[in-house]
Amino acid sequence: MPNYNKTKTACYLGFVTQAIAANFAPLLFLRFHNDYGISLGNIALISTVFFFTQLLVDVFCAKFVDRIGYRVSIVVSEVCSAAGLVGLAFLPDILPNAFAGILISVTVYAMGCGLIEVLVSPIIEACPFENKEATMSLLHSFYSWGAVGTILISTLFFTVFGMDRWKWLAVLFALIPAYNIYNFSTCPIVPIVEEGQGMGIRQLGKKPLFWVAILLMVCAGASELAMAQWASAYAEAALGLTKSLGDLLGPCLFAVTMGISRMIFGKYGDRMDLTKFMTGSGILCVVCYLLASLSLDPVIGLIGCVLCGFSVGIMWPGTISISSLKFPMGGTAMFALLAMAGDLGGSVGPAVVGKVTQYAGDDIRAGMRVGLVFPAVLIIMLAIIGKSAASSDKN
Repeated sequence: MPNYNKTKTACYLGFVTQAIAANFAPLLFLRFHNDYGISLGNIALISTVFFFTQLLVDVFCAKFVDRIGYRVSIVVSEVCSAAGLVGLAFLPDILPNAFAGILISVTVYAMGCGLIEVLVSPIIEACPFENKEATMSLLHSFYSWGAVGTILISTLFFTVFGMDRWKWLAVLFALIPAYNIYNFSTCPIVPIVEEGQGMGIRQLGKKPLFWVAILLMVCAGASELAMAQWASAYAEAALGLTKSLGDLLGPCLFAVTMGISRMIFGKYGDRMDLTKFMTGSGILCVVCYLLASLSLDPVIGLIGCVLCGFSVGIMWPGTISISSLKFPMGGTAMFALLAMAGDLGGSVGPAVVGKVTQYAGDDIRAGMRVGLVFPAVLIIMLAIIGKSAASSDKN
């Protein structure tokens, strides 16, 4: 009998890999600035290139992954992730232009992350596990724990060995995707739908409810990353903390509470109604944004930031589970378009908060007040999905 637990382990490590790639380089931004003389304006392009590359890969997956095959594609994702992290350690010093070396490395591991993001969820969805919704939530919790681990391990490593040794840490982190190449090469993988049976982009586009799911995913990504990307800055500005302490109290605690939320649903999801759980999470998210944006007490504001991680935890995996239930023949195209929508939200959300903050005279609370529109729209989309489910039950 196939050992699907090996598949589950490989997928868990896939999301840990994605978390390392997404969170490691930002910890080195000032180091890149000081060591290589890269302007802060160019440093900001590193995150843009990372997310934009993932968006392009999402589109590529929707069209070509079914032809290439899941196993080949997911193994390539780990190869790219490992190669990109190793490249980050060496290419800036090897190439004449250090910034070009960094961007090449980031592009390579972003390609791997984009493939992981699209492929891991349908691989788990296709496995014969009993409670798919809970399993999906537990799977996505490993991104949160991967982010926490990356921040904590990096902070400890830099404290013990110094920032000068960061290249060694990049190589050590690359061992995880390198090991996972073997896991994905040997674990059982079954197709999410039979070959040629999955819905295409045009077929999905003709379904009004699918556009509701896309908007739901955009809001999920925006609600999560608008707070996550600004949590460190909020901790520094509101509490006057150092950068290291701001990282630990802001994005690190945010990731911890997000992981706890996903683990709770992963353990008890079979006893819960997913749509109701997500609606309650959306309401809590609005409250958290209100605390962060309106409270004059900085500690209460920080509590709002941290609890926001708990509130957004179920949004991304929950949207995937709802979409899988509504469109069982959605196939790779559905997962790729959902990933693209999530990435789009993850790009738009922080940008909106940042622009409003700038126009409000660097008042980050003003940016947070606008940010609450994303969970508010998410609640409306969940209500529409709930109504469609109720009407289909009557029929």
